Amino acid sequence: MVSMSMGEAHRRITDYLNRFSDAVSYQDGASLKLLLAVSSLPSLADALNVFQDANRVIKQSEKYSQFGEIIAPLFRSLQSYRLGHLLDSYQAYEKSANAFLQEFRNWESAWALDALYVIAYEIRVLAEKADRELSGTGKNPEKLKGAGSFLMKMFGVLAGKGSKRVGALYVTCQLFKVYFKLGTVHLCRSVIRSIETARIFDFEEFPVRDKVTYMYYTGRLEVFNENFPAADQKLSYALKHCNVHREANIRMILKYLIPVKLSIGILPKISLLEKYNLVEYTNVVQALKRGDLRLLREALQVHEDRYFIQRQKDPAKAHQVKLEVIVKALKWLEMDMDVDEVECIISILIFKNLVKGYFAHKSKVAVLSKQDPFPKLNGKPVNP
Repeated sequence: MVSMSMGEAHRRITDYLNRFSDAVSYQDGASLKLLLAVSSLPSLADALNVFQDANRVIKQSEKYSQFGEIIAPLFRSLQSYRLGHLLDSYQAYEKSANAFLQEFRNWESAWALDALYVIAYEIRVLAEKADRELSGTGKNPEKLKGAGSFLMKMFGVLAGKGSKRVGALYVTCQLFKVYFKLGTVHLCRSVIRSIETARIFDFEEFPVRDKVTYMYYTGRLEVFNENFPAADQKLSYALKHCNVHREANIRMILKYLIPVKLSIGILPKISLLEKYNLVEYTNVVQALKRGDLRLLREALQVHEDRYFIQRQKDPAKAHQVKLEVIVKALKWLEMDMDVDEVECIISILIFKNLVKGYFAHKSKVAVLSKQDPFPKLNGKPVNP
């Protein structure tokens, strides 16, 4: 935090208030969106922590006070964020976001959509940080679930007639990220049904960026549901329309599309695997090309060996698998997944009765059944 005089702090606060008021008055969405991201306003946060009486400044002018229900809690969120109090920051931001959504509902046109996108993103990310703070103090992490409820409210505001509806897909994608992180992907069904069956939406009118993200997540869901033809269609769409300069995004899509293609007999080029650092598939592809069953068995067996070693190290806790251990095992296999992604996959496996056990969300541990944790499929094929 930098040192600042009281006068300079007051100047920065009034400058922000003028910019906010003018952006709304002139329906300048591009300017307004820059004023709502908590993590990108550190100098204003410093000013607020020096001046300490910003509410008086807001109330002294009608120009500012008409937006007081949005700005006052936003200022508290900024102050708390700068001081590292993430739970307080989230709670204040949620209050500001609700007030903003109410104003947005009353505005006839969609001029503030970009600003709404910032709020949708910020509330999700802030909730994740608040939950980490809660977990660190032994409390129940529940703010991301709350952010999901707010985003559903936002979706409801956008899911109507008029130009605002083009923003619904962006909010849907933020909801997907919430549900995947919480391991509650079954909640995706209701918003998917709204997007794909409601007459008010025309999928082609949504922005390309949002269509790519939507197809990526719904493609992943089809993979989990073992509906590989649908997964192929959705992930292929995402790959075809993804920005060619977004190599990290292309890699994320290919991580799911390649196994889907393999399941229907289409093999990727080795050069593609090397370009996007997906070398974990190299031995599988080479084995399938050669018809080499031994190499294929080795490629598919190697992860089982890693878990056997873990079981030998601590047999008393063999049924308790920390997610970080799985992440490390996957990294050893050069498969780049984070803890949240692994958590989501395990939750789905348990839900589909492919794994017996339960998930301890707070401690990030999968507790497997001591008897038959991986039930036999009784000869049923995995493919539909």
